[in-house]
Amino acid sequence: MKVVLENLTKIFPSRNKKDKNAEVIAVNDFNLEIPDGKLIGLLGPSGCGKSTTLYMISGLQEPSSGKIFFGEDDVTKLSPENRGIGLVFQNYALYPHMTVQQNILFPLQNLKGENRLSKEEMLKRANEAAKLVQINEYMNRKPSELSGGQQQRVAIARALVKMPRVLLLDEPLSNLDARLRLQTREEIRRIQRSTQITTIFVTHDQEEAMSISDYIVVMKLGVIMQTGKPQHVYDDPANLFVAKFLGAPPINLFSGRVEKGKLYIGDEQVLDVKGVEDQEVYVGIRPEGFILDKKGKLTCSVSGIDVMGRDVSVVSTSESSLNPVVRSIISADEMGNIAGNVVKFNLKEHKVLIFNKETEERVRFGSQIAFHEEIVAEMAAEGQAYVNHNGPLPREADDKVKENVVPEQKKGIIAKCLSLFKKKDKAEKPADAPAEDTAEVVADAVATPAEATAEAVTEAKPEEVKEEEAVAVAEAAPAEDVKEEVPAEAAPAKKPAAKKTTATKSTAAKKPAAKSTTAKTTTAKKPAAKAETSAEAKPAAAKTTAAKKPAAAKPATTKSTTAKPAAAKTSTAAKKPAAAKTTAAKTTTAKKPAAKKPAATDKTE
Repeated sequence: MKVVLENLTKIFPSRNKKDKNAEVIAVNDFNLEIPDGKLIGLLGPSGCGKSTTLYMISGLQEPSSGKIFFGEDDVTKLSPENRGIGLVFQNYALYPHMTVQQNILFPLQNLKGENRLSKEEMLKRANEAAKLVQINEYMNRKPSELSGGQQQRVAIARALVKMPRVLLLDEPLSNLDARLRLQTREEIRRIQRSTQITTIFVTHDQEEAMSISDYIVVMKLGVIMQTGKPQHVYDDPANLFVAKFLGAPPINLFSGRVEKGKLYIGDEQVLDVKGVEDQEVYVGIRPEGFILDKKGKLTCSVSGIDVMGRDVSVVSTSESSLNPVVRSIISADEMGNIAGNVVKFNLKEHKVLIFNKETEERVRFGSQIAFHEEIVAEMAAEGQAYVNHNGPLPREADDKVKENVVPEQKKGIIAKCLSLFKKKDKAEKPADAPAEDTAEVVADAVATPAEATAEAVTEAKPEEVKEEEAVAVAEAAPAEDVKEEVPAEAAPAKKPAAKKTTATKSTAAKKPAAKSTTAKTTTAKKPAAKAETSAEAKPAAAKTTAAKKPAAAKPATTKSTTAKPAAAKTSTAAKKPAAAKTTAAKTTTAKKPAAKKPAATDKTE
């Protein structure tokens, strides 16, 4: 069955609702005629549109424009089940709960109407398909009991059992190991030749495509770059992309120029190219295009030698090379002629390819011109049109625009984010003040008169102290954990304590003899009344601990923030049992100073 694709195009809409121009052209104006009974390989890197083309041929995806013909029938709008195609997916897609025989029979059991077959006919076809792919011994097994290669054969048998007009294979060998891939590749080629079914084989592996295809179609960004027989495309690439994509090891690229009919690589004249205009060029040399010669015209520095049995790969470097290394394949018999760190080569003319540096289009010279004309004439005799593409691609232009637009958009977004962060930093003051400022605040708080303390309390925001917090303060860590210390001179002994700016919390003595309860106070808009203590009691400062000696009190410490004055927390721990029990004092918010309450004396050393 001949398959003809006319101006086939597939455009996927943009997912960005704001930017409707971000649509993706997966296949762009695709024109191809696939002869009856031939195996065609769609070859290209990931994202070139080869699988999308296959799915449009199968009917799983509807083209944006263009037509698809099977023979003389227009099947563009026809449903997949009515096209007469067999499709083999990359992941096999076998039914795990069915046996091999049931998997192969499944397409026949779904036939309806005039195409419906009897059970005997269906079993006969299934056995024939199983023998064709050599899995007739495993008909009662399930897919989980088969190897990867055997599962692949089951998938092919299921596709062939319907006697399809067109067989479509979507990278069927990518999940197999190297040895099994080689065996299955040969099996697919054998099956195709025996059935003479028109087959389209999608792959990104150029070795697979060249080994089993009658014709290959090299694609890039949804556009056909070149079509032809595998060996012809390898020997006569139309542009730089095709030359780089085909070949293992890949082609060696150099930066060169043409001057007065001479080809130069660096400062060395390596070849005569009569008839070629003076221009800057890319020079491609196939690995097998080097001839080892002590008087050679191209000089390279030897990096190493890879022995491959029959051949030897000389790994070298050159200042004009666009590849990290230059690989030259020579006969193993000539390996003894390599001496020292420098090697010289002459070049085979038909293995040297020149490309224009701006357009990357092929520039032929000498015998290459006649060879290209022979290829075109041979394809025309076989009813095939020589297709090639040179120049920029539509998606390449779109990608360049996106490369310029996207960074500008990112810059604008980053600038907005930075401005928001700056505004936030201005609105929020730093959480901790510097050490010197904190010490000064604490010192001022200790020696502040009543009027100043009252103003500070008025400006501060009221904060309610929960009962759970008071218990936590009672079990607070010792004074070593605090950040800032106030000198002893700032809090002289035997003087009444300064007015409390916020709610105070006192902790109970740690000794069993002294009993105390937690004092709970709430923040007042006006200062609370002074708490009277005995002459031997020490003044309470922010977060203070009992001193070991009566003469020198341990420095009191506190934490202060510039945004809000922190609540002062006081705790005293008696070293010796107190004479009297301390009663819990609880004060509430009052507009006028509360009455003074005498507190029990608490002696400390």
